[in-house]
Amino acid sequence: MKSKRGSKPPVKAGKIKAKVIYLTRRPPGKTSGGAARLERDTMGELEVPADAYYGVQTARAIENFPISPLRVPRSMIRALGLIKWAAARVNTELGFLDPKIAKAIRQAAQEVIDGRLDDQFPVDIFQTGSGTSSNMNANEVIANRAAELLGGKLGSKLVHPNDHVNMGQSSNDVIPSAIHLAALEQIDKALIPALKRLYTALAAKAKEFDPIVKIGRTHLQDATPIRLGQEFSGYARQIELGIQRVERTRPSLGELALGGTAVGTGLNAHPEFALRVIALLARETKCPLREARNHFEAQAAQDALVEASGALKTVAVSLMKIANDLRWLGSGPRCGLGEILLPETQPGSSIMPGKVNPVIAESVMMVSAQVIGNDAAITVGGQAGNFELLVMLPVMAHNLLQSIALLARASENFAARCVEGIAADQERCRAGIEQSLAMCTALAPEIGYEAAAQIAKEAYKTGKTVREVALMKKILPESRLNHLLDPWRMTEPGLTDGKPGGAGG
Repeated sequence: MKSKRGSKPPVKAGKIKAKVIYLTRRPPGKTSGGAARLERDTMGELEVPADAYYGVQTARAIENFPISPLRVPRSMIRALGLIKWAAARVNTELGFLDPKIAKAIRQAAQEVIDGRLDDQFPVDIFQTGSGTSSNMNANEVIANRAAELLGGKLGSKLVHPNDHVNMGQSSNDVIPSAIHLAALEQIDKALIPALKRLYTALAAKAKEFDPIVKIGRTHLQDATPIRLGQEFSGYARQIELGIQRVERTRPSLGELALGGTAVGTGLNAHPEFALRVIALLARETKCPLREARNHFEAQAAQDALVEASGALKTVAVSLMKIANDLRWLGSGPRCGLGEILLPETQPGSSIMPGKVNPVIAESVMMVSAQVIGNDAAITVGGQAGNFELLVMLPVMAHNLLQSIALLARASENFAARCVEGIAADQERCRAGIEQSLAMCTALAPEIGYEAAAQIAKEAYKTGKTVREVALMKKILPESRLNHLLDPWRMTEPGLTDGKPGGAGG
């Protein structure tokens, strides 16, 4: 490696002794045949794989950030391609870019959009906080592919990554815009449809199970009766509200930083550049995009990403609660609650024959835990805005886009492989009602709290039901007692004689 910058050469990756065995990317300067080309940037010369579309700045980033196996998500690469595609068209319309070069850039950018060049994006997520390495990765890949389309050689800079592909842009406005665009597309195309399917499945079960009365539980202890359908209606409403929460983040994510360039002032960008590019992006993606109202906010902070992550975390919390409830309700099959029957998807034990576990619900819970953890990282990242730039953009992008993808896939799978196939065990649901000491709650308005509590205590000590003790003590006529202790009546609002009774816990 050669350097032309002062007396100190750039740090060589070989000097880093720690080895990470799970890194699988190809080292810079090495191809399957070992061929390489020599490229130059402002820091000097560096070998690049001869057949790589990326260039010297990407190769330098590969050396500088040998941290993890995590790479820029496909949705983010697509968003970068879209931005470069639209920018080339607008710069041509504005008279700044040669039409032949612009056409080649658009064609190369389209290949990036379509995922045909994904293997040319090897830069680690844990890189420069602005995401400059990833922006230059995109610029170099598109420039070299465009040069190739024009008959030039890779690395020739017939199409220049900075002067042509990055015209009117800065990493500081491109990367935030790409994150917003990628998040919006994935929310609209993947997450919302998946959550709607899950909501539909839960709502259908709420209707199907509405005639089934079972015992309610608070503090994991017996409580007054509830209909199984009512229980599932609560789950459906959680997802319905989650959809609304996610949808409320769309206006904030729809504001793009494009046009702000380095610090938000718009230096080196035509005044109409951002407006035109964003209009093109909105047309292509069908997303509600617009130029940021304040470019200084859009680049110095990423509160929109923190907001979006918060909504995703709330959905994850809802999924965790629902999945855990279904595990408990389906526990057994003989020594648990067993009020519902979960679909059997795979053998559950390597040692216990015939055992079947609630694995789909468990996978949902693990996804929820990951999303909650991602939100913590995004929250910390959102605090890392110093003056005119926030410098944790790549890790915020990775965590947010991963959360969206995980929630979408888990919700779809939860609906398809679990919720839609749930059946109710009506006998098990009915069996516990008469045994519940909480049945005495319906007696409290008529005989008083203290008297009802005494009946419950005696029922517990003697092993009798509340109904049996009340009949034995002749506290009320049998017909009145049967009316008050009707489980179905207890699942609906209302009073027996207009006199309210207290309940708690």
